[in-house]
Parts: sequence; C-alpha cells; structure tokens
Amino acid sequence: METHPNQHHNLQIKESFLVGRALLNFTSIFVSLGVFLFGFEQGLMSSLLTNEFFKDYYNDPSPVEVGSMIAILEIGALGSSFVAGKVGDKIGRRRTIRWGAFIFVTGGLLQATSINILNLSVGRFITGLAIGTLTTIIPCYQQEISPPDDRGFYACLEFTGNIIGYATSIWVDYGFSFLQNNLSWRCPLYVQCIMGLLLYLGSFIIVETPRWLLDHDHDIEGMIVISDLYSDGDVEDENGINEYRQIKENVLIARVEGGERSYQYMFNRFKKRLSVACFSQMFAQLNGINIVSYYAPMIFESAGWHGRDAILMTGVNALVYVASTIPPWYLVDSWGRKPLLLSGAVLMFIPLLTISWSLFMDNPWTPQVVVICVIIFNAAFGTSWGPIPWMMSEVMPNSVRSKGAAMATATNWLFNFIVGEMTPILLDLIKWKTYLIPALSCFLSFFCVHYLFPETKGLSLEDMGSVFDDNSSIFSFHSSGVHGSTSSSVRSVDYGSTSDPDTSRRNSNVDQSTNDVFRQLAASLARNPTLMKPEPNGIITGVPPPQLPRQQSQEFIKPVKSDSSVLDNSSTHQEVSPTEIEPPSFEEIFQFKLAELEKPLLFSRFLNNVFNHISVGLFKSKKRGQHIDEETPLVN
Repeated sequence: METHPNQHHNLQIKESFLVGRALLNFTSIFVSLGVFLFGFEQGLMSSLLTNEFFKDYYNDPSPVEVGSMIAILEIGALGSSFVAGKVGDKIGRRRTIRWGAFIFVTGGLLQATSINILNLSVGRFITGLAIGTLTTIIPCYQQEISPPDDRGFYACLEFTGNIIGYATSIWVDYGFSFLQNNLSWRCPLYVQCIMGLLLYLGSFIIVETPRWLLDHDHDIEGMIVISDLYSDGDVEDENGINEYRQIKENVLIARVEGGERSYQYMFNRFKKRLSVACFSQMFAQLNGINIVSYYAPMIFESAGWHGRDAILMTGVNALVYVASTIPPWYLVDSWGRKPLLLSGAVLMFIPLLTISWSLFMDNPWTPQVVVICVIIFNAAFGTSWGPIPWMMSEVMPNSVRSKGAAMATATNWLFNFIVGEMTPILLDLIKWKTYLIPALSCFLSFFCVHYLFPETKGLSLEDMGSVFDDNSSIFSFHSSGVHGSTSSSVRSVDYGSTSDPDTSRRNSNVDQSTNDVFRQLAASLARNPTLMKPEPNGIITGVPPPQLPRQQSQEFIKPVKSDSSVLDNSSTHQEVSPTEIEPPSFEEIFQFKLAELEKPLLFSRFLNNVFNHISVGLFKSKKRGQHIDEETPLVN
C-alpha cells in the first residue's frame, strides 16, 4: 500500500460510499432534480393550456382565470422562499430539501386529482410552496459544497437540470396528447409526483454541507464530509485540514463580529451584496423568459401554429434551450459572470424587437420568423441570464447566505408572479406591443450589470468580502497576498485527489509560512480586540505586519493561549494554528464513526419500533385475558 505523510497512511473514514470528484458530481447532479421539478412544472402547464380536453374539462377558462392559476404558484413560492432561509439555517440544507420534496409530491397529487379550476389552483399553490423552498435552498447547498474554481460550473449544471425538466415536460405533454381523453392531461401531472418522490428518497443519501455543519458546531461530521468531498475520504489529508481551518476561522470571525443573522442586520451591513443578488433575479424575470416559457404554445398559435403543432414547435425550442445551457459550464469560470450577463442582454434584446415587429407586420413569414426569434431568445437566456442569477447568492457571507438567497429567490418569484399574471392579459389587449416591455428591460439590465456588478470568478465563498466595501471580515482575499487576475491560478485546487502528497493546495508565489502566520494573526486579532492596534498593520495592503507587542491591559478580554503562541513565534514563521480552528483528531473521528456504526439503520429502527409495539400490545392483551379468567369464578 502506498504510504502518505500522515499517521494512519491515508486511512479513509467515509460518510458516503462515494468520495472526491465522484461524490461532487453525483451530489450536484442529484440535487439538480430539485430545480428539474421547477422546470418540469413550468413547462407542463404551458403545454396543457392548449390541450382541448383540458380546456373542455375546466369549461374553457378565461385569460384572467388562466393567469391567476398560473401565477398562484409564484405566490406560494414567494411566501415559502422567506421561510426556507430560516428553516435551512435551523435544520440544515439536506433536511429542508427533503421537506420541500414531500410538499411537492402533495401538491402534485392535488393537481392530478383536481375536479375544477379552484382545486387545480390550490394544488399549484402548494406546489409553489415546495418550489420556493427548493429554489432557495438548493443553490445554497450547491455553492457550499463546490470548490471555488468549479463553483460556476456546478451552478450552471444545476440550471441545465432546470431546463431539462422544462424540455422533458413539453415532450411528455406531446406524447400524452395522442390520448383522446382526460388522461392526456392528467398523466403528465402524475409524472411530476414520481420525480418529487425520487428527490425525497435521495435526500436520505446526499451529505449535509460542511459549512452548515461547522457553523452549528458539528465539527467531527463536518471534517468527515470535507474529507469525503476534497480528500478522497482521508481525514488527515492536508487539503481537507486546510479547508476545515478556513471555514471554521470564517465562522469564528463572524461570531466575534456579533454573530448576527437577522434580516435587518443583512439589510444594514450588506446592501451592495444583496442588491447584486436581487437585481440579477429581477432582470432575469423582466427580461421576458417566462412570457415564452409559460405561454410559448399560445405565442406559436398566435403566429399561425395550431394544436399539436404548437406543442411540437415548443418542444423543438426546448431542445435548443437545453443545448444553450452547456457553453456556460466552461465559460462562467474562465470568461466570468459579468461578460455573460452583458452579452446575454444584447442577444435577447434583438429577438424581442424582431418578434414584436413581425407580429405587427403579420405577413406569410411571421410564423417562421417568430419561431426562429423565440429559439434565439431562449438560447441567449440559457447562456446568460438563466444560470448566472441563481448563483449570485454566492456573494453573501456564510452567516446570512441562506437569508440572502431567500431574498433573491423571493425577488425572482415576485416578478415571476407579475409576469405570469399580466402576460395573458397583455397579449389579449396590446398583442405585439407586449414584447417591447421585456426588450426595454434587457436594455436597462445591460447598464445595471456594467455599473453595479463585480466579477466574482475564482473567489472562494470566504473571500467574497474582497470585492465589496462592507468590511465583513478582518482577513480578506487581498490581504492573503492574492491579487486581481491571478486569483484563479493562486487558488487552484485539485479537489478529490490525494494521490500526490507533495501537491500543494494553493499554487502561490507568496511564502506559505509567512502567509500562515499572517492568517493566524488576523484570526487572533478578531477573537481578542485588546490586542488590536489603531493602525492597519498591513491587513489591507497584504504585507505581513511586524510582531505585535503584548499589551499590559487585560481589563476587557484576555488573549487565549493560541493567540499568545502565534504572537510570540511570528518572527520565526512557525506554523502554529489557533486551537479553535484545529480539526478534530483522528481518534475523535474514529470513535465517532464507531458509535455511528453501532446505531441501527433507520429501516431497522422502524422495524424494531413496530415489533416492540406489537409485542407490548400482545402482552397487555394476554394479561387482560388472564385477569378476566381469574375473576370469573369469584363472580359466579
């Protein structure tokens, strides 16, 4: 067996049967099923609106009834997105996903068995509660398990899952449309319940995020998950240990700064970060995508395609839409977030103007022109404003990330509701002029991104404070010696691979021992304000500060032992880490896993409880019978 420079020779203590890159890929693809459900629900109803049996069963609903039935899902999602942030902080990302999936199945069953438009709307409202929960938590989950250099890739992969869900629903609708009865629209509604059930069952398999675990002091479990994700299950690998220290240090600094997690604190402290996350979601809706997504068959019908042909054209458009989400996998972490948004705004603006002009002219070429422009518009959105806004909650600090994601998602659903409610009414009243409204939004979004949005490619979640002026951390990305365009190379990480023990996690030209001491000084100063001096001492400039003299006044907070050792040895660059950010020892982790293995599995515990209740019931019945038999002779 190949030996590694740790005490137990690369011994694995795994929380999951998959580790490293395989675990990252599996988890990312699987949780994308949550946003797949959103896309499936979105595309499903758009095609059913042109189903003749659907319209006959619900007595040919008016545009107002259709708009309300469509938009009520957004009302449910808007309300639940606020709650999901608090729930995700309290019970964890994984369990929140589980509850979201359960609620989705409940709402789906109500839709599939509905007997009137009111029942259908109630089912869509409950489904909206689930979708709001899932679309808030899953992006947080994705960001918190992804390595910095690949976070954009996995976020875009997640959005691809959303569009695959949309495309799948269109073709499911098209396939069932050949049934000449009400099953042609009920069966697709049952299919979404099966998808939700798969997500619910899978939530028992995926891991919890290490950042949530460490933030809630589940340090041993957090270290095991970190080693599974980044060190192939080796809990003594330096990659995993350094990742643990960085996350734990960020958690401790946030607590020292006040530990606030309220919405008011977020609004006051992180205005610019929150505006970036919310504006991106607002323009993602106002730029017109849901005019096409919800009402594509109706648009094609107005352009000359009718019945099943309208659904077929929508299906072809959906396939191109899926293909357009693939280029961002490779562009978002190399080209960047901002260039994709700017180019997308331009490429969406032109087709919207062309659609409006073509419908106004209403000539024999109108059906073909509208189809081509809708396809181009969807492809531009899928490459830019589709995936990027869902990952912009990455700019929020760990302490309020789920609340920031909740606000951004609520913004999405608010404008999603406005678009869903107003589109059928506007199409009925002003027809071709409707498309000038999202065209204007695309124009405005270009300048908003250009002047307000920073570039965040290559930054770790803990280092986002370096591009915002909110002083959210004493130790920042720039103060670590990493600057500008070199961030991507400096922070390059070979996640999921520990085959080469000499490979450094950070390929930096900065002297590592000097940088380590500086990190320790920053963390120590954050925990012990009495050691701080009024001058910056290089914390902003990136130059390691000179040795700090120990102050005599101890009237407020005494330095802890780890801080004293760092200060005493800073001149010799000894690698001494504060004990507060040190990971659990191998022995602690090993004992924890032994205790976990001794616990029966969930299914076994369930069976034991059932058998215990049965045994107790039989025992009581037997004793009751014996008691009656003993008293019978006395009564006689």
